[in-house]
Amino acid sequence: MNATIRSEQMDSNEADSDNNIDAASEVEAGIREFVRNDIAYLRRPQVVSQETAPHHAPAQDSSEATVNSVNSLIQRVAGTSLAEIEKLISELESLRDLLHAEGQRVQREISGYAQLSQAAMKSTRMIADNVTQWKRAADGLRNS
Repeated sequence: MNATIRSEQMDSNEADSDNNIDAASEVEAGIREFVRNDIAYLRRPQVVSQETAPHHAPAQDSSEATVNSVNSLIQRVAGTSLAEIEKLISELESLRDLLHAEGQRVQREISGYAQLSQAAMKSTRMIADNVTQWKRAADGLRNS
């Protein structure tokens, strides 16, 4: 049964791979056609006579159609990747916000610990000073 599931998974992976290859081939073919049309248009003499005037409009229409075709193919192929990139960007932005908030929290806690430490040191000094005074007073009473 596992072999059947694995073979089905492999078949679906191969189908996805074939679809990606087909889409990439379509994009490449569209780009080649666009470049050929574009280069052919540039190599034509720029002399516009009444005989050649009707030929410029179809060439431009064909170029625009090719450009639109190439653009749609590129958008289809790159659409998924762009969506994933945008998703990753939003996740990274949320992580940045989380890290910023955590950094501020840690700074507040460190500040609180520093204040607590200073208060503990002051208390310890006061206690030490009081013990020293009591010791002197006790020594004075013993000597008298």
